Amino acid sequence: MGLLDPLYWIVAWVLAAWHSFWSLIFPATSGAAWALSIAGLVVVIRILLIPLFVKQIKAQRALQILQPEIKAVQKRYKDDRQKQSEEMMKLYRENGTNPFSSCLPILLQMPIFFALFHVLRYGVAQDNPIGPMNKELVDSAAQATIFGAPISASFMDAASYPDAMLNIRIVSLVLIAMMTATTFITQKQLLVKGISNADSNPFLQQQKLLVYVFPLMFAVFGINFPIGVLIYWLTTNVWSMGQQYYVIRNNPAPGSQAFAEWEERQAKKAAKKGELRGEAPTIGEDPADPEPKNVRKQPKRKPRSQRKGRAPDGPETPPDGPETPPDQETP
Repeated sequence: MGLLDPLYWIVAWVLAAWHSFWSLIFPATSGAAWALSIAGLVVVIRILLIPLFVKQIKAQRALQILQPEIKAVQKRYKDDRQKQSEEMMKLYRENGTNPFSSCLPILLQMPIFFALFHVLRYGVAQDNPIGPMNKELVDSAAQATIFGAPISASFMDAASYPDAMLNIRIVSLVLIAMMTATTFITQKQLLVKGISNADSNPFLQQQKLLVYVFPLMFAVFGINFPIGVLIYWLTTNVWSMGQQYYVIRNNPAPGSQAFAEWEERQAKKAAKKGELRGEAPTIGEDPADPEPKNVRKQPKRKPRSQRKGRAPDGPETPPDGPETPPDQETP
């Protein structure tokens, strides 16, 4: 029994479980049933990785807080690279963070990636049952096609399928292009909006490198991946892009572009709520509108002749009687 055999069995079991569900909706040998089963595998894996994703976000936030101390260490030991590295690692340990934590989700998915590769290439393509993927399921997966291209075929072995060679190459290239584009967008999204103090962030160069290295790597090696594996990685990228967008938009790192946009949205929401409650705006808030609509009007006062103590058509009469003129006062 090989070291990765348990992992092959787990991947095969998840695929078989999802296929039993999708077979109730689509034909068992259809590409839709098997493609959605592969997408289901992504859902299961990404749900299991949510705690790690939360830990990753916390580690990134901790790095943002440590930026002043990181810059101080770099400045203090700018002439001693070894001592600088030692002090940086000490700083990370003391604060329980890791600059490479952003790579963990991808690294932990790689074994699943290669396990699926094994199931499709050496199980389905070569008609070898693997764990829960018995002979019936293997035959079913071997017949499944996406736009005429078998899900177990790759661009490089398209010649082994004379009747579907062109379909395999076109579908493979389209999926590789989509996979590369979504990888680039996901990395770029994090670089542009998710990193605070980008101009002074010491890990900016690392992130810039990942933006171009990962898409290039998948574009080069993608021609060797079965179509089912390309579907898996494309679905993973779409999930990552949506999950990352949600976190960056609703819980941005302080100092990042996303944080400035979040503050602007909050200000607009507060202003809108104030308008709905009918609160008076600040005088002079809009020079173009000299009479703001929401300023409360003062109640009109009665005419002076109608106020208490005044005769309707005559001079004001005090309550105690008419005032005695000074020249008529009694000595």
